[in-house]
Amino acid sequence: MLLGLDSLGLRGVAQRHVPRGGRGGVWEIRCEPVEPARLCRECGIPAPVRSSRWRRFVHTPLGKAGVHLLARCRRYECRTCGGAWEDDLSRVGAGGRRLTESAVWWAVASVVLDAMSVRSVAMTLGCSWDCANDAVLAKGLERLVDDEHRLDGVSVIGVDEHVWRHTPRGSRYVTVVVDLTPRSDGRPARLLDVVEGRSGAVFAGWLASRSEGFRRNVRVVAMDAFAGYKEAVRRVVPHAREVLDPFHVVRLAGDRLTRCRQRLQQEATGRRGTKHDPLYKARRILLKTRATLTDRQRSTLGRLFGDERNKPLEVMWGAYQKIIACYAEPDRRKARGMMHELVDSINARPANAPGELMTLARTLKRRLPDVLAYFDHEFSSNGPTEAVNGRLEHLRGIALGFTNLNNYITRSLLHAGGFRQTIQEQISQP
Repeated sequence: MLLGLDSLGLRGVAQRHVPRGGRGGVWEIRCEPVEPARLCRECGIPAPVRSSRWRRFVHTPLGKAGVHLLARCRRYECRTCGGAWEDDLSRVGAGGRRLTESAVWWAVASVVLDAMSVRSVAMTLGCSWDCANDAVLAKGLERLVDDEHRLDGVSVIGVDEHVWRHTPRGSRYVTVVVDLTPRSDGRPARLLDVVEGRSGAVFAGWLASRSEGFRRNVRVVAMDAFAGYKEAVRRVVPHAREVLDPFHVVRLAGDRLTRCRQRLQQEATGRRGTKHDPLYKARRILLKTRATLTDRQRSTLGRLFGDERNKPLEVMWGAYQKIIACYAEPDRRKARGMMHELVDSINARPANAPGELMTLARTLKRRLPDVLAYFDHEFSSNGPTEAVNGRLEHLRGIALGFTNLNNYITRSLLHAGGFRQTIQEQISQP
């Protein structure tokens, strides 16, 4: 009853504990079929046993101790018709696989829900790494990733690039596509797919390979300032609204602010900043929101902006803070007007405006409809996409890196594809 042998059509006849690996060891349970296949399928008469062999199956562990089922498989031979057959053990392990169904789902749950590495799962089960990894990937593809209804109901998607491995040679970048539709119901975003490469052609190819119904249902696409993604949306799903989300707009402004600081540092000292330089010491304070500054930090900025040489930095910092204020405004209609007015004002070349601010102004002017579209479409921020990227970074840390892109894509989909509830329901079944 504890091991669930009845559901596998087995009964235990002996057991022993084998110390292994310094963990809980392995329990070896010798079993026999409850209903041996003794009757001939052609003649219908009992046949004698010709031979027998023991088949080893990896079962769900007990605590940290693995469980191996040694099932006796008898071979029968009919003396009347000459037919030969074996006991049917497909309920234990179909297709000649070594892990039982419950052990496979335990491995999937451990990898996805408990964030265990495949190595730890294999050590607990008492099997090889390849055996555990192949079982997890196969079950994930069969029951979760390849589900034909997985892409149903997707109306808001986010797209971004991601580095899947840090190597000097070979492919490093992939395009990550995330479903942002669940955000409207208060649920987390989920990973839809990972595609090799990072270009507009890659994203356009992925969209074109989806069904017509999927493309018709996509209403909003959140992205960064990369023009290739915008062109892909225009070409494949022209009815969808492109949104340049606040995460990347604020990040773009922050990058320009940092470049302005670095340029002023070079002009003033002829070198990069050191810990004693005022501009370098304020590098993190400059990127903070105005409301979160302490009195000491405000004093530091006051002394910094008091220097006439740093006036362009003050203008750039003011524009950066105004962009943050637009997104912090709870009234989306008012925030939309604030952003429109801000873009017009910085394109009018204010006094002491640095070149970095004008570069930002041109970008925002060119993508103004996409920037303002965020205020018209709630839950269209690409921040959840960056959160999924962070989860994939965590996955790579658990696995200590990947070398096979296909395995990485499958593991990524299992890790961030929104399958937690499905897996919990599966392992809770008796």
